Amino acid sequence: MGRLIVSTNMTLDGVVQDPTGEEGLAGGGWFEEMSASDRAVWAKHETEEALAASALLFGAHSYEWFARRWAGRAGVWGERLQELPKYVVSHRRTTTDWGPVTVLGGVPAVDVHALKGIVDGEVLVYGSGRLLGTLFDHGLVDELRLFVFPTALGAGRRLFEDVGTQRLDLLTSEPLGDGVCRMVYRVRCGVGTSTESVNSS
Repeated sequence: MGRLIVSTNMTLDGVVQDPTGEEGLAGGGWFEEMSASDRAVWAKHETEEALAASALLFGAHSYEWFARRWAGRAGVWGERLQELPKYVVSHRRTTTDWGPVTVLGGVPAVDVHALKGIVDGEVLVYGSGRLLGTLFDHGLVDELRLFVFPTALGAGRRLFEDVGTQRLDLLTSEPLGDGVCRMVYRVRCGVGTSTESVNSS
């Protein structure tokens, strides 16, 4: 049985939107403010995480966003992301070629539940803010890995914006360098986590 790992960057007030400033959100581009020392440790964690993963899962928009930036990128991290099997929750075909891709075009909760049954190891979820509500509310997320940036925007899409009540256990918390903190949580339970809720979706 696979383990679903949500790995994401967010601001101190929980915003995950527009980290690179391309969407025009007021205060967007907060990821680019990361110091060199933070970035080096962040990249080390992300590379190790990718090397340990068995697959990647995305919503359609996030897949296209990551594919444009990572397809064909050299280096250990880029080559690992290229070769990992990728699953995209979408009702249309992807327009970008980024390694092996399977489109999950059915009911998202049911498709991801089935995916966890066939993948042996960790399934990483990058971005995919709108998909996360479904994953959390159907009890499909096993672990949450956060890089928390020392910025508060006061507006923008938040990590738990469309998510019901969740119970999490803090596993680790560590500063990376000058300001970014990495926090890892085990997801204990949330609303709608029964098998029946997944199968009836």
